[in-house]
Amino acid sequence: MDSAFAYAPAPESRSVVDIAPSYGLFIDGEFTEAADGKVFKTVSPSTEEVLSEVAQAGEADVDRAVKAARRAFEKWSALPGSERAKYLFRIARIIQERSRELAVLETLDNGKPIKETRDADLPLVAAHFFYYAGWADKLDHAGFGSNPRPLGVAGQVIPWNFPLLMLAWKIAPALATGNTVVLKPAETTPLSALFFADICRQAGLPKGVVNILPGYGDTGAALVAHPDVNKVAFTGSTAVGKAIARQVAGTKKKVTLELGGKGANIVFDDAPIDQAVEGIVTGIFFNQGQVCCAGSRLLVQESIHDELLDSLKRRLATLRLGDPLDKNTDIGAINSAEQLARISSLVEQGEAEGAERWSPSCELPSSGYWFAPTLFTNVTQAHTVARDEIFGPVLSVLTFRTPDEAVAKANNSQYGLSAGIWTEKGSRILAVAGKLRAGVIWSNTFNKFDPTSPFGGYKESGYGREGGRHGLEAYLDV
Repeated sequence: MDSAFAYAPAPESRSVVDIAPSYGLFIDGEFTEAADGKVFKTVSPSTEEVLSEVAQAGEADVDRAVKAARRAFEKWSALPGSERAKYLFRIARIIQERSRELAVLETLDNGKPIKETRDADLPLVAAHFFYYAGWADKLDHAGFGSNPRPLGVAGQVIPWNFPLLMLAWKIAPALATGNTVVLKPAETTPLSALFFADICRQAGLPKGVVNILPGYGDTGAALVAHPDVNKVAFTGSTAVGKAIARQVAGTKKKVTLELGGKGANIVFDDAPIDQAVEGIVTGIFFNQGQVCCAGSRLLVQESIHDELLDSLKRRLATLRLGDPLDKNTDIGAINSAEQLARISSLVEQGEAEGAERWSPSCELPSSGYWFAPTLFTNVTQAHTVARDEIFGPVLSVLTFRTPDEAVAKANNSQYGLSAGIWTEKGSRILAVAGKLRAGVIWSNTFNKFDPTSPFGGYKESGYGREGGRHGLEAYLDV
């Protein structure tokens, strides 16, 4: 995009990561072909280049992996917590040592800017393993009673927006508490999970403790339905989450669901405008808005609406869209053609319903999947763009006059995952936060994560918490 400054290209080298032409499933400590021989291709969203061919797990492979995890569970769960911690610490250190390689890999396979994978994703991935390694020998003191026991085999299904970070959110607490894992990565981003399988071998993790099964939705459904899976953890769309909840109803499986969101970012008239604008940009344009807790609804107090909108538009005009491997890039590629089509459809619907669309002057690359940062003004609560999760770089702007109106509009959503509050008054932050029905509420910031803090939502944003001490409970028989 146009900028007062000229930035010379600063590409990260692809040579730091060696992607094999093909990858198998990771079952019982070994890479293996799918039972039926099926494979699929994973492509780079920014160039549409085929990165590798990956084995596609079927029902027979799911059964093999679950049986391997069940065999490994007996010995893994019997280890003292201090011994399990050693493996988790080792994994965390290897992730740190290989962080540059993994950041480039994640950017190639996902499309997000390298500065996000390098500076946000990878440090958080390592931090989660370090954090839960610290809990492994202290479970008696976690608040869940004395001698809490692991559940058994955890079936975990993760999305494509934060492939390695979602893996860490799922696997680290599961292993710390003595469970074994069968994990299905998203079909568009399987590579970092397969590289993690190599890290498990490098760390000497016992065979069968972690199993990785790339595949499509039917692979995940088979994993969720498997009778020997004791715990299901899913992050993804609300529709699939509802299907999983129906599928496990009446069984003894423990379930956590982290689903969609339509986060409200509330800016009061005493907020520092420039700081708020930066938070708004981070809230919705980080990872191209492909974030379940994105601040996709901006609620602005009427008296500062024009001033804030002018400042926000000026800031958007300075964002740089393009090659995700360029260290200067702010906006990368949309993850897939399917997701780009969904974003485009919802944006067109917003225009058809009368909302006013605006994007900065922006030249999109000729290949790959791209969408310019977009604002919608003159939006009402009835507009589709104010209700539905778009999961893209699209911000809907609404106004309010009083704190009570802000709370009412923020809570007028089927989702309840996140919110942000911008004001200089601590008393107002506490008063408003106490009335918001959202699992995570940021004050004068947005999209800040820490492994010690629980994350999860209400209503159609799912149930259960991941992260922090609370994240242990989902993997323990309490």
